[in-house]
Amino acid sequence: MAGQTETLIAAILEDIDAGRLAPGQEIDEAALASRHGVSRTPIREAYIQLEAFGLIRRLPRKGAVLFKPTLEEFLAIQEVHAQLEGQAAGLAARRISPELRARLEAAVTACEAHAAAQGDSDPDGYYQLNLVFHETVALGAANPFLVEMIKTNARKLMAYYRARYRYPGAIAQSAQEHREIATLILSHDRDRAEAAMQAHVLFDQVTVMDLLAALG
Repeated sequence: MAGQTETLIAAILEDIDAGRLAPGQEIDEAALASRHGVSRTPIREAYIQLEAFGLIRRLPRKGAVLFKPTLEEFLAIQEVHAQLEGQAAGLAARRISPELRARLEAAVTACEAHAAAQGDSDPDGYYQLNLVFHETVALGAANPFLVEMIKTNARKLMAYYRARYRYPGAIAQSAQEHREIATLILSHDRDRAEAAMQAHVLFDQVTVMDLLAALG
């Protein structure tokens, strides 16, 4: 049972990461059962765990839906997420390994190349490169608990961060900020790396309202 539950959790998380589940969308319990050949018991166990992480909400007589934040929830989660991402950048400036230094440079170069070649035309493609950049910074902090906290919080707002790259100029700005953050990390400037990452992750309230409206 535990193995089935973990498999289902991983499948739902993969759907969130890939954008196959949208905020507020109902998770198809019958489809999950059919796809993974399981009964409803491990599905409900998976729902309980995902709800504890704040990633889904179970509704009476309606099953489970992907978490969809209100404006107040979005701003509160984003505030925490910016602190976590900033902390990761600050720690990475102290601890990043030679291997991850090279991976960080490659991630930034890939973002810059995509922005130069594609402009605003492939936001989903850029978003995948963006994920690699943020993951590399988090791994550079050498704190697995912090990495997991960042992943959980990011998934609550992932659809909105992805949608942000549909705005004209957002990709170019992001790539430029990635370069600035990486430069600070690689030069061991902890305080400025932390502040730059926090500023990079935070949206102003007007942008948040636009994103909430855009995703219904």
